[in-house]
Amino acid sequence: MELLTIKRALISVSDKRGIVEFAAALHAMGVEIISTGGTHSLLLSKNIPAKQISDVTGFPEILDGRVKTLHPAVHAGLLAVLDNPEHRKQLDEHKIQPIDLVVVNLYPFEETIAKPNIPLEEAIENIDIGGPTMLRSAAKNYRFTAVIVNHNRYEPFLEELRERNVSVSESTRFELAKEVFRHTAHYDAVISEYLSGTMDQQTLPETFTFSARKYVDLRYGENPHQSAALYGKFEESLKKLHGKELSFNNIIDANAAVNLVAEYDEPTVAIIKHTNPCGVGSAATLEEAYRKAFATDTKAPFGGIIAVNRPLDMKAAAVMNEIFTEIILAPSFEEGVLEFLMKKKDRRIVKILQTVSQGFDIRSVPGGLLVQTKDTGRVQKDQLKVVTKRQPTADELDAMMFTWKVAKHVKSNAIIYGAKDRTLAVGAGQMSRVDSSKIAVWKSKESNLSLAGSVVASDAYFPFADGLLEAVSAGATAVIQPGGSIRDEEVIQAANDHNIAMVFTGIRHFKH
Repeated sequence: MELLTIKRALISVSDKRGIVEFAAALHAMGVEIISTGGTHSLLLSKNIPAKQISDVTGFPEILDGRVKTLHPAVHAGLLAVLDNPEHRKQLDEHKIQPIDLVVVNLYPFEETIAKPNIPLEEAIENIDIGGPTMLRSAAKNYRFTAVIVNHNRYEPFLEELRERNVSVSESTRFELAKEVFRHTAHYDAVISEYLSGTMDQQTLPETFTFSARKYVDLRYGENPHQSAALYGKFEESLKKLHGKELSFNNIIDANAAVNLVAEYDEPTVAIIKHTNPCGVGSAATLEEAYRKAFATDTKAPFGGIIAVNRPLDMKAAAVMNEIFTEIILAPSFEEGVLEFLMKKKDRRIVKILQTVSQGFDIRSVPGGLLVQTKDTGRVQKDQLKVVTKRQPTADELDAMMFTWKVAKHVKSNAIIYGAKDRTLAVGAGQMSRVDSSKIAVWKSKESNLSLAGSVVASDAYFPFADGLLEAVSAGATAVIQPGGSIRDEEVIQAANDHNIAMVFTGIRHFKH
C-alpha cells in the first residue's frame, strides 16, 4: 500500500461548507495551501495562509474568472507521474512543483437550473470548466495526487492524515478518484439534459445521457429477493407525510395514480391497484367523486392507493377511512384531516407537490435502454371524428372524454365502460380486447352496476367487429377508439347496424 505525503494542496470550492475547518487543519499539519477567488479571500479572512493561484501560474485570473486554473503550472503539477524520471526532469526544467491534494467542488449548475424561469445565459455561466478539468486530472493521476469533491470526505481524510503522519493510502486515493468520475459524469449529464430540454422534447439525442443521485435505498424491489433504490429528485414531486417508508411497488402505483388524476380539471378521485385504476370518479365534491370511483369495484380497492386532485377535506377523508388503503395522495389537506388519517399507523400519506409531464420514459433491455417521450397526447372534443350515421349525444360526448382519459392509464388491452363522471367497469391487460371487455362486464355484475346507456373507450382500435359487438351486448350506446384498423369499415358497419355512435380519436394509448 503506497502512501502519499500531502505537502501542497489546491483548494477551490463553490460549496464552502466545512472548508475553513478543513483548511485550518491542513495548515496546522504544515501543508502549503493554494487557492482561488472567493475561496482564497475566505481563507485569508480566517487567518489561514494561502497562495493566490496567480502566484503559481504567473498569470492573472481573466475573463471574469472563466480562466484561472487552466494553466500548465497547475495541470502539470497534477498529472506528473512522479516515479517517471522524464516527468520529474520536465517539472524541474519548467520550475513546476507537484500538487499532492486537490479539493474542488463545482459551480452550482444543478441548483441554478432548479430555480423557476432561469435565463439560459445564467445557466450557461454556471457551467464549470476549470473545476472539472482539475478534478479529472487529479483523479486520473490518483497514484500521485489525492482529490476530494465531497465535503463529507473532509473529516475522514483528516483522520487518516493524522494517523499516517500527513499521508494517505493509495486505496483511499483510488476511492476518492472513483467518486470524482461519478461526480463529473453526473455534472455533465445534468448539463446535457438541461440543454437538450431547451430544445424540441420530441427529438431524441444521438447519445442518450442520464444521471441521478441516489435518493434512498428501498427495502427491496418488486419482490423481496430483488434489491432496489430510488434515484433522482423524488422529493420535488411527492413528499411522504406519514407512515412506513414507500416501497418500490408503492412508488410505481403512486406515480400511476397521480398521473391519472392530473388529467382532470374537475374534482376527481382515482383508486389504483397494481398501476391500474379500480375506479375513477369526478363530482362537485371529493366525497361524491370517491363514492363514484369506489362503486366501480368495491373489492379491489382494499389495500389500494387513492389519489385526489384537490385539497382533501374531512368528509372525503372519512369515507376513504372506511377501508384499509396503502396510500392516500393529495396536493394538500384541510385542517384536521392529516391528524385524522394519521390515526392508522400503517397508512402512508403523501403530499403531491407537482406532476411531471415532460421528459422521457426509460426501460432497460438486454444491452441497452429503450427511451421514448412521455405519452402527453390529449384529444379535445372538436378533434373527434364521428364515423357512424348516429351522432353522439352531448352526454355521450362528455362520457367519451371522461373514459378516454382513463383508458390512457390502463394496461393494454384496455376497455373502459363509463359515464360522463365516472367509470362503470374496467377491463385491463388482457391478451385479447374481447377478453378485456368480457372481464369488465363480469366486474360490473359483481358490483351490481348496469352498463345500459354506457360508453366504451378502447385504448387501441378494434381489429374485428367482435369487440364492438361485445360492448353492444353489454348495453353500451357509444364507443370512442383510435381507429386505424384495416377492418374499420366492418366495425363502423356493425356500429351502424346496432345504432351505436362511434368516434375516432386518431391517437392511441398503448400501455405496456
